[in-house]
Amino acid sequence: MTLKFVVMSDLHIMPKGELSMTLDTSERLERAVDAVIARHADADFCVLAGDLADLGQPAAYEYLKTIIARLPIPVHITLGNHDNRPRFLEAFGANFASPETGKVDKVIDIKGYRIIVFDSSEPGRVDGVLEDAQIAALRVWLAEAVDRPVIVILHHNANALHIGSDTIRLLEPTAFIDALKTHPDIRQIIAGHVHLTSTATWRGLPFTTLAGGHYSVDFNVDQPEVPVRRLTGPGQMAVIVGTPDRTTVLFEDFIDGNTQIMLAAE
Repeated sequence: MTLKFVVMSDLHIMPKGELSMTLDTSERLERAVDAVIARHADADFCVLAGDLADLGQPAAYEYLKTIIARLPIPVHITLGNHDNRPRFLEAFGANFASPETGKVDKVIDIKGYRIIVFDSSEPGRVDGVLEDAQIAALRVWLAEAVDRPVIVILHHNANALHIGSDTIRLLEPTAFIDALKTHPDIRQIIAGHVHLTSTATWRGLPFTTLAGGHYSVDFNVDQPEVPVRRLTGPGQMAVIVGTPDRTTVLFEDFIDGNTQIMLAAE
């Protein structure tokens, strides 16, 4: 029995007809949906891992609902720093808030795996936050699933990447990591946020980021003062395949290209 699911992140949807950073993000998401329909309609579900709406506008959330309605698989959602939780809940329904935490968190049990989806957004902050209630819930959810592998998905990366965006990651990750270490089989911690693809091992745990659907970036390692370039491509989602003894993360570039975005101010 094989688990297969898709993760999309950093959609940055605008109200219909508006652009984000010169990009038509709704058209980019339509292309991601087309890719799922063409190649991954057999997936068990899709996770949208935050930064759904570029400015948290109600019209953007309504437009997002229209686009993802074409997906042929169930969709699970959490939020990122660009999102507005009250407006999201008004558009999608109050039931998206977890009764245990009050944030947009969820547990999915499927095909011998437990998937934990966390809302790491905090109003007014670009960096990530997991509140005490979320850490307490995580410990419970991990203890309940001690007999099976676990994948955790959230918007903000917890591990440092040696690039300028390390100042906006999950800046206080100790309680999160300590909780994860209570479980014997954490297969992946998957995030978006940084607009690039990475893998890492930290404290014995496997971390992954995907570039997501918005612009991508290049970087200089350990030179945070060097500005990044914003690139039009790729538009990227992750495809996760899980069996009892193996978890694989594949990266699907539904948009190719690497043209630099030049803004008027630059």
